[in-house]
Amino acid sequence: MTVSKQENMLYIATALIMNDEGHVLLVRKRGTTAFMQAGGKISAGETPIAALCRELNEELGLSLDASEPQFLESFMAPAAHEPGFFLEAQCYLVRLSQHVTPQAEIEEVIWLDPHSPSPVILAPLTRDSVLPLARQLRPSLSKAAD
Repeated sequence: MTVSKQENMLYIATALIMNDEGHVLLVRKRGTTAFMQAGGKISAGETPIAALCRELNEELGLSLDASEPQFLESFMAPAAHEPGFFLEAQCYLVRLSQHVTPQAEIEEVIWLDPHSPSPVILAPLTRDSVLPLARQLRPSLSKAAD
């Protein structure tokens, strides 16, 4: 496990991936129950945006230019699958209209309407920070499509 700076803190880059309808792409890693954003740990010497692009390619087969994701906000939350650890997440917006296929450790992907009750278990970061942000962004996505 790669942990830097603080012993119980994991530093990650994650994507709020939204489609034209304002739905959010969530992933579930193999052997786990909680759905979350695609993304992952930032390696030593790696920038958050480079980590995000690498992780999205590994997990979903997406090839993004580093200029495409738009930085949104930094969040802190308990880690969903690593008890006693917390995440510091650099969250980026990625607009996507193409189909994605789970790869690497990703077992399942779903598109979720952030305004509807979730039919799945959500990671704390997703439930408490990212989906509320997606609810705020959705109206501006609709206006941009007009």
